[in-house]
Amino acid sequence: MNEIAIVADAQPAPGPTSKPAPGPMDFISSPIFPLMLGLLILYFFMMRGNKGKDKKRQEMLKQLKRNDEVQTIGGVIGKVVEAREDRVLVKVDETTQTKIWFSRSAIHRVVDAEKAEATK
Repeated sequence: MNEIAIVADAQPAPGPTSKPAPGPMDFISSPIFPLMLGLLILYFFMMRGNKGKDKKRQEMLKQLKRNDEVQTIGGVIGKVVEAREDRVLVKVDETTQTKIWFSRSAIHRVVDAEKAEATK
């Protein structure tokens, strides 16, 4: 019986210890967390700014009217002769009365509106 008691008191042999599974607190305390957070915030502000610019441009394109001086994406400057829902007729040369149809999305800016804003 003595031998049985000794065996019962014996400790198991030390084996490989297993690490606990990483949790969310381990990720937060890691050095990559501030970098990921910074990139997320930067992305949020960039997308928010672009949405505002897109909205402003769409509003400008809706309000195009006859005699507005416009600049196209290609750099052509002229006056609006006719504005339809999907396209705009622009007079690009006064001497030869040259007119070109442009898609509304090809209009980059209204030149007169920017001059008026600069004088305010």
